[in-house]
Amino acid sequence: MLANALLSLVERIINQLLQLDPQLQGKLAAIADKQLLIEIRDWQQSILCVYSDEQIHLYSTQERCFDCMISADIDTLLALKDPSMLTQLIRQDKLDLQGDLNLAQGFSNAFAELDIDWPEHFSRYIGDAPAQQLWLSIQALKRRGSQTKSKLENTLTTLCQDELAVTIHPLELAEFKQQNRQLKSQVSQLEMRINALLQSR
Repeated sequence: MLANALLSLVERIINQLLQLDPQLQGKLAAIADKQLLIEIRDWQQSILCVYSDEQIHLYSTQERCFDCMISADIDTLLALKDPSMLTQLIRQDKLDLQGDLNLAQGFSNAFAELDIDWPEHFSRYIGDAPAQQLWLSIQALKRRGSQTKSKLENTLTTLCQDELAVTIHPLELAEFKQQNRQLKSQVSQLEMRINALLQSR
């Protein structure tokens, strides 16, 4: 029941975004009435996504009827806002895709190119100058959040690698791989010499 209510809310938000960017409907027209099944592995949920009648429709389903199916965990699916990541994620075995690749790329490209003039929409409620100021404040807050996240990630990485020695440093990993390759090469040469000696008897 809760899952259906949440899905209904997400559907409403997506359709509001469709109204805010008039060009988005034109981009989605090419994939109208096609069924994209999104399987969220870590949530154990399957959501059928269909664009028809100038709206996105989302259905929770267990049926396996689709034009294209994407199966991945939620973090991988969120990375698809960058359409160029699609083939890379498939190669890394983080994402499974069956069916029409163009359908998945169509949805991904349409939402990646989402272009909403937020100051314009805010200005309807609070006026032009306050809307512009609000938008600049939101952008500054977003940048600060991104910088703080980056600093925290760097601090945590340094702490784990250098201070606590919980994880291996990238240079140590590279050195280990190099030594491993050399050892493999030496073992291979030794194996060839033993085989040559055995054949010469």
